[in-house]
Amino acid sequence: MYELHYSPGTASLLPHMMLRELGVPFILKLVDREAGEQAGADYLKLNPHGRIPVLVDDGQALYETAAIALHLADRHPGLAPAVDAPDRADYYKWMVHLANTTQAEFRSWFYPHEYIDDPAHEASAKAAAGKRMMANFKVIAGQLEGREWLLPSGFSAADLYLLMMVRWGRTLPHPARDLPVLGAHAQRVLNRTAVQATFAAEGLAAPFV
Repeated sequence: MYELHYSPGTASLLPHMMLRELGVPFILKLVDREAGEQAGADYLKLNPHGRIPVLVDDGQALYETAAIALHLADRHPGLAPAVDAPDRADYYKWMVHLANTTQAEFRSWFYPHEYIDDPAHEASAKAAAGKRMMANFKVIAGQLEGREWLLPSGFSAADLYLLMMVRWGRTLPHPARDLPVLGAHAQRVLNRTAVQATFAAEGLAAPFV
């Protein structure tokens, strides 16, 4: 029985969707961000960085969204190509890119004050982050052009990851969904039963992206 420490709509959305897609037993543990529970002593024992999510697997606490996703996909078949499959390398590429580039940039978009010393520069830092992120989304859209899913072999955890990024990208001046390829891809993922169940369980209301 997995235990997912989550907060609605945050980076915990990816492992939550994966758990439902995989059909494995799990329980949800809400982390009340408004109350600051992520900075409390109990939560810091699970993740000393105080960030969400944390997945507890047989008593072991695992954090970092991509690490949790890779772990779940390795433990349960269905959301990643086999190790010796032709597009396993592409799977790694997408999972690392979405974590290391796309998701990482959102930090500078949502929390620009962390990247500056002078508050007067906050708006400029945020605007620059938005430009970098839209440029990145355009590159992703170009690579997705003409295909249904990110990997030639079909649907994978990378598609769930991209949906979460496009969802967060609805806050940009030009939402990521406005790129037709990304909007269509997001809708395909949103049509999946497990994804719909995840959004319902987290109380996420439309517009989803």
